[in-house]
Amino acid sequence: MNCPQDWPEPIVRVQSLSDTGAAVIPSRYIKPSTDRPELFSSDDTNIPVIDLGDIFNGDHTLRRNCPAVEKIKEACREWGFFQVVNHGVMPELMDEARQVWREFFHQPMELKQLYANSPKTYEGYGSRLGVEKGAILDWSDYYFLHYRPSSLKDHNKWPSQPLLLREVIEEYGKQVVELAGKLMRVLSINLGLEEEFLQNAFGGDEIGACLRVNFYPKCPQPDLTLGLSSHSDPGGMTFLLPDHDVPGLQVLKDHKWITVKPARHAFIVNIGDQIQACVISNAIYKSVEHRVMVNSLQERVSLAFFYNPKSDIPIQPAPELVTPETPALYPGMTFDQYRLYIRMMGPKGKSQVESLKSPR
Repeated sequence: MNCPQDWPEPIVRVQSLSDTGAAVIPSRYIKPSTDRPELFSSDDTNIPVIDLGDIFNGDHTLRRNCPAVEKIKEACREWGFFQVVNHGVMPELMDEARQVWREFFHQPMELKQLYANSPKTYEGYGSRLGVEKGAILDWSDYYFLHYRPSSLKDHNKWPSQPLLLREVIEEYGKQVVELAGKLMRVLSINLGLEEEFLQNAFGGDEIGACLRVNFYPKCPQPDLTLGLSSHSDPGGMTFLLPDHDVPGLQVLKDHKWITVKPARHAFIVNIGDQIQACVISNAIYKSVEHRVMVNSLQERVSLAFFYNPKSDIPIQPAPELVTPETPALYPGMTFDQYRLYIRMMGPKGKSQVESLKSPR
């Protein structure tokens, strides 16, 4: 399977469509009636919020009996999503990271177009996922960049404006990677594995990490479209810095869409397909379908930081978790192979990862 060098159709920036002030969205963005969001819900259910303040000792050793360890275990099994507070990433850095990207998207179009991306790597300024000609599109623009490994990180592919962006995102990525490494240790012991198992399975110090900044412009008909269609994340673990002022993320739980209510300066963490049963945990942990609504009155900016396996390492269920009673559910494959499969298809719920299950 080879990825095309260019998009199948001319790219239209969603922000430009929004800025026209038109009262009707183009038909290319109208979702089938079964996929349209319910914008108003009285359900107060929320994903778990977990305080990490006491989970590590001063010497960075894990306090295995800390209540947060068990709460993470339950959240990974039952939700596949949770929020973390007191996580160690500086609150002012989180605010600054969100703000510099908001400023980027409000620059003149000709400056943003200097970083226009292609489906070959997705790196840069984009407005669609997947390369299917004639596909129904999402109401969003984005910017995608690599942070790890160092061989892929290229500051020249990061925007040069605003002036502080590169500096802010370099430090932001450093702190989120540190948080991710800590949570990988928690996930490992909760599976009954050695503390460093998941990190080592992902490539140790050679793990992959990338950032997708999502920009959801105001939409005149938010009941007809989505900012991001239903999907599960293909990587290992995702750390989402949401827009506190405008809710939009929805998580599928017990066949119902739950609108996430972000806690102040929390990260929304979710399990990706590579940790899901699919490869490492053999379906003990869940990667869960989620989607994003848009808003008629306010734009939204969010930062999704993906913590992934090294691209060329075969990922497969931990041998300790495979027994005659619980055989391997998925074949081993590299993250590069799986990511290419996802990029070719675009977001399609859980159908992609489920289609890879081994016959039994």
